[in-house]
Amino acid sequence: MSAGSGIRPGVRLAFDVGKVRVGVARCDAEAILAVPVRTLKRDRYGADIDEAAALVEEYRATEVVVGLPTNLQGKGTASTKDARGWAQVLADTVAPVTVRLVDERLSTVSAHQALHGAGLEERAFRSVVDQAAAVVILNQALDAERASGSPAGQTLPPKREVKRD
Repeated sequence: MSAGSGIRPGVRLAFDVGKVRVGVARCDAEAILAVPVRTLKRDRYGADIDEAAALVEEYRATEVVVGLPTNLQGKGTASTKDARGWAQVLADTVAPVTVRLVDERLSTVSAHQALHGAGLEERAFRSVVDQAAAVVILNQALDAERASGSPAGQTLPPKREVKRD
């Protein structure tokens, strides 16, 4: 950990997994600033996972954070199962990089509020709201680690490593 900061150094990538799109954000190596990266299109053939894994490699991420959507009572939904499944395939693909599931309740709502606050209209930010939600998820994870001194969320161990070309 950095002296007195309560947080481990290293680039982290965050993914906000939706049924149609996956928002991506990253932080700097000092884990101070989270910024949007891009939006991936979900693909039933796994191209989105390949793109996500390529981003992990490109940014030399030390850890991946995947938002785990639950309802307001913290219970799982179909979206929870979908995000967990996506994260597991990613964990298998990017091993030995750690993948963590982090509660993302209200991240999309927070992203919408921030984009509205920036003066954008709904039509104008549809393409970036998933990235903004990924920034919210990553900031929540970093803030939780700063406060507790421990990584946020639940580690998702790979079930099997996938060999990449």
